[in-house]
Amino acid sequence: MNICVIGSGYVGLTTAAVLAELGHEVNCIDKNKQKIDMLNNGKVPIYEPGLKELIDKNYNRLTFTDSLDDYIKRASVVFICVGTPSLQDGSTDLSYIEAVIDELANRIHSYKTIVTKSTVPPGTNEWIYNKLLEKGVSPELFNIVSNPEFLREGSAIHDMFHADKIVVGLRSGDHQSLTVLQKIYTGINAPYVITSLNGAEMIKYASNAFLATKISFINEISRICEAFQVDVNDVAKGIGLDPRIGPHFLQAGLGYGGSCFPKDVKSLERTALSKNIQPYLLQAVQTVNETQIDIYIEKLKTLFSDFTNLKIAVLGIAFKANTDDTRYSPAERFIRHLSQLDCEIHAYDPQAKLQNPPRNVMQKESITAAIRDADCVVIATDWNEFKQLDWLEVKQLMKGTIIFDARNCLERSKIEKHGLHYVGVGRG
Repeated sequence: MNICVIGSGYVGLTTAAVLAELGHEVNCIDKNKQKIDMLNNGKVPIYEPGLKELIDKNYNRLTFTDSLDDYIKRASVVFICVGTPSLQDGSTDLSYIEAVIDELANRIHSYKTIVTKSTVPPGTNEWIYNKLLEKGVSPELFNIVSNPEFLREGSAIHDMFHADKIVVGLRSGDHQSLTVLQKIYTGINAPYVITSLNGAEMIKYASNAFLATKISFINEISRICEAFQVDVNDVAKGIGLDPRIGPHFLQAGLGYGGSCFPKDVKSLERTALSKNIQPYLLQAVQTVNETQIDIYIEKLKTLFSDFTNLKIAVLGIAFKANTDDTRYSPAERFIRHLSQLDCEIHAYDPQAKLQNPPRNVMQKESITAAIRDADCVVIATDWNEFKQLDWLEVKQLMKGTIIFDARNCLERSKIEKHGLHYVGVGRG
């Protein structure tokens, strides 16, 4: 099939590359000319494992352009994958979606299946449908489908090829689009969840809100564990073996971040409030997450009476491993909070970069450079290379002995046998 993918962010590029691998002719469109130039020169503007290789492999079926004109005419399917960031009040900014609709309205002269992958509040796809009608597009020339993504940054390619579900939201009376989606995804073996447009939008929000809830839950439990000298990892393992709970997203630490959870939970809260529903649980989830950094800063204050002459190495800047994304990153927030204590901070991350770091924060090009002569090493993102450090070498490079595990990802025994002092939160 001939498919247009509008947007070249994480979702857009992953979708375009996977659809090309499935055999479709894919045109990826973005208004950002710099991004398009990079892609046409063989460079991928984001770090996502396996993405560049997949794009290179399918170069003959992939086109990158900043112009919609010719490609929209030829395409039978249009995927909308543009950003939906938060507004200042926490509601969703739909200006990028609206801009796409304005562009499409003037270019729909043959039948199109318009598929929204962008995360949007309930009611948005119905709004898109009505907006196109208002702009004079015949209802005979298009259908709107809500097909949210459930991709994890760092494993997006795998997640799309091995999806646990494909959610398809359809308008009442739409008997064509499901067949189109099934044809597009031929080769991906996953159960279909067929629902309304609002239902698909709500599934996406509920999914992210529930996962964020699990993270905030185990973080709150870690605070209680700390008071009773209980290892929260034991608790997570114990409850995670219960099939009703499951082990995923039960790793205590600095909290959740990234491009999805923070904005989606806040957006769902605002959506509920707009209908006069008080979302107590969603608000509590956010409160725990927003205060989690403070727990770790206060823990550090119990270890050092004066930070003025300290050198602290912080390993991790990205919000999670296997990505260069720093949006709402707990690691970056931790660094900025820590910098207010006037210590010298040496930060390192394999992929992510600090933007406009405070005066006392320096980003180093290697782990060795970051930890040399450090009084304390903080693990702020759980990259595998941090979990597999040679702790004897670390001991020899450091001036101090404290390893502060802010991701609960290290084995205490491996660290302590080399004369280092392991510190965590809720680790007994």
